Amino acid sequence: MNRRNVNRRTFNRRMLLGGATVATSLSLASVPEAVSAGAAPRTAPAGGEVRHIKLYAEKLADGQMGYGFEKGKATIPGPLIELNEGDTAHIEFENTMDVPVSLHVHGLDYEITSDGTKLNKSDVEPGGTRTYTWRTHAPGRRGDGTWRAGSAGYWHYHDHVVGTEHGTGGIRKGLYGPVIVRRKGDILPDATHTIVFNDMLINNKPAHSGPDFEATVGDRVEFVMITHGEYYHTFHMHGHRWADNRTGMLTGPDDPSQVIDNKIVGPADSFGFQVIAGEGVGAGAWMYHCHVQSHSDMGMVGLFLVKKTDGTIPGYEPHEHGHEAASGAGHEH
Repeated sequence: MNRRNVNRRTFNRRMLLGGATVATSLSLASVPEAVSAGAAPRTAPAGGEVRHIKLYAEKLADGQMGYGFEKGKATIPGPLIELNEGDTAHIEFENTMDVPVSLHVHGLDYEITSDGTKLNKSDVEPGGTRTYTWRTHAPGRRGDGTWRAGSAGYWHYHDHVVGTEHGTGGIRKGLYGPVIVRRKGDILPDATHTIVFNDMLINNKPAHSGPDFEATVGDRVEFVMITHGEYYHTFHMHGHRWADNRTGMLTGPDDPSQVIDNKIVGPADSFGFQVIAGEGVGAGAWMYHCHVQSHSDMGMVGLFLVKKTDGTIPGYEPHEHGHEAASGAGHEH
């Protein structure tokens, strides 16, 4: 399910734009020589597969909780689950903890037995196992002629049980993770990273400690942004922009989607986008942060570390920032 081991690098890193026909973040006038260069990026196939996934809920050493594909390897955020429209996922979910827990997903199709709440007895007792089934579908016309949207999008899963009847404690402790549903033809990235604003923390890490994410100029990097907790935030990334639509990418010169670098987000919101690392701006330690100023001052800040092809980052000294790149929080494709 997690395709981090599949190599999708399809273009020369030295070509700054890669697939320029879908670039979303800046005028191409400044780099005309790159517009026609580089191989076309690879795209998602048609769905229709039946997938079987094993997922565990575990307590972590620091009192937090996480999801993982293997016992003893839970992470915060939990692992990326990636599907294509038309796929069905059967998730065998095992609770290794001493409290009930569940798995609830946003944006996908499921029956009430896979809802993941106490209210309909679809949670999992300590030591128990339950299979949750998620289905996805392509867009199409209903029998009455109205249009039904497809499942494609940047979604997420989380607990709905720990701490309270609705799972407030589990989410606060780290029981959440990303889901991406691709549509046939969607462009595939080189790497995917998940950023979760959870109350006043990012990915449940201590304030002012990132996480940071690394790339090399020319990489196609995807970010999944999720919000949990009690607060509204604004997500801002320096030096990079995206289209405010389903994919974060423009479909062509006449696409009316607004291009943005700042987006208001609230509890249970999720969205995603792709950027070409350093496109038009070059290598650097590019900040991302909550732009509610007091939230930023309190530590809701991380770095998108874009390296030159020789591995250097202009003006960046890691020991001056006290950050470490969050290599475990990303998913290489």
